Parts: sequence; C-alpha cells; structure tokens
Amino acid sequence: MARALVVLPLAVGAVAMFVWHPGRASAQVDVRPIYLRDCATCHAADGHGSARGPSILTSGRAGVDFYLTTGRMPLDKPTDAVERHAPRYDPLTIRALVDYVATLPGFSGPDTPDVNLRDASVPQGGVIYRLNCAACHAWSGRGGALLNRESPPLDRATPTQVAQAVRVGPGNMPVFGDAAIDAQGLDNVVAYTEAITHDPKDRGGFPLWHLGPLPEGALAVFVGLGILLVFARLIGTRA
Repeated sequence: MARALVVLPLAVGAVAMFVWHPGRASAQVDVRPIYLRDCATCHAADGHGSARGPSILTSGRAGVDFYLTTGRMPLDKPTDAVERHAPRYDPLTIRALVDYVATLPGFSGPDTPDVNLRDASVPQGGVIYRLNCAACHAWSGRGGALLNRESPPLDRATPTQVAQAVRVGPGNMPVFGDAAIDAQGLDNVVAYTEAITHDPKDRGGFPLWHLGPLPEGALAVFVGLGILLVFARLIGTRA
C-alpha cells in the first residue's frame, strides 16, 4: 500500500507531463494558412504590404494585437472602412497570429504595454488626456467628428487597447512614444479614460448626455430661458 501511494502520483504526473502542455497552447494553432488567406492578400506574405494594404512590419506586437482584438482587421474588402467590429478570431488564434507576424523578417515596433492601474493617478491622467486626446475623442471620451471620418468613442476599448492605441497611433491618430508619454503617464491616462467612460462622476444634476459645455450652455439658454419666459407669461398680469 505504501509503495502504491508513492508510485501512483508519479505515474499520473508522468502522463500529465507528456499529454498536457498548457504553455504550448499558442503553438498548437497553425495560423500560417489563416494569415495567407485573410492577411497576405493585402499585406503580402512577408508583411511588406502591397497596392491593397500597407506594410505591417513596423506595427509591433501592440499594433497587430490592437487591430485583431478590436475587429478592425481583417477586412472583407480592401475598400471597407477600418472600424471597430467584433473580433474575427478567438483569443487563442489572435495570440498565435501575433506570434506568427512577429517572426516575419524585419518585424519591429512597440510591444503591448504592461498596464498597471493600481498605482495610476486619475487627476494626472486627466491633464494628459485634455492636452493630447480630448481634441479628437471629446472631453467625455465619446468621440467626435474629424475630416472625412469620425473619431471613435472609447467606452468599448479595454485598458490594454487604449494603451496600445497610444503607442501605435492607429489611423489618423498620432503616435505617442515614451518621450511624449512615459510609462507612468500612460497608466495615468488609461486610468482616466476608464473613469470617464465606465464610471463617470456626474456632479451637479442631469449630465445632459455628456455633450460638453457648448451644447449644455446652448440648451440652458434656449430651453431654460424659454421655460422661464413661458412661466413669466402665465403668472404675469397686464398693467
């Protein structure tokens, strides 16, 4: 009995070692056919790009992961708008695709930032956001109008995707490197983005759909003043 209690766990462990490989989950997905089918038609088999699509060799892991997890890639047609959709692939396939693209010769670019919100400062992030982000994404993170396109809202973006976008600069968005926003500043601005899009503190009454100070002021003047004039007319008397 004593020998069985020793041998049995060893046998089970040996079988598990040869059968189960959790660290190799990404390698078990053969994504080369997926890449050649869905990506190489525009970005070429070596990632250098073509007449249909740009090179992805300088996107970095952050860029490849951002476009795949936000469903912006792959496109059904090269002429389709690059907009957020549900991801085409499951997380395991996305990780494997990122790993595969990273092995292409000449691949470089930013890695996915390690976001730490526990030590982040929301007020400091607000300063960075208002200086660099609010002009396009609006003070509330609801997005806004740009030339011939629209700046997307941020409420559907995860903290990792916000950090990736800052480092990659998708679309018309500028790239903010470490010299512009360091690692702590990146954590701060991500924390502020989370605060205004998922847990806004609306003080002072009705938030008016977070339209901003100009629409709110116009609403106060035309609607509020109009209501006051109606009440004044109803309760007033002619001299």
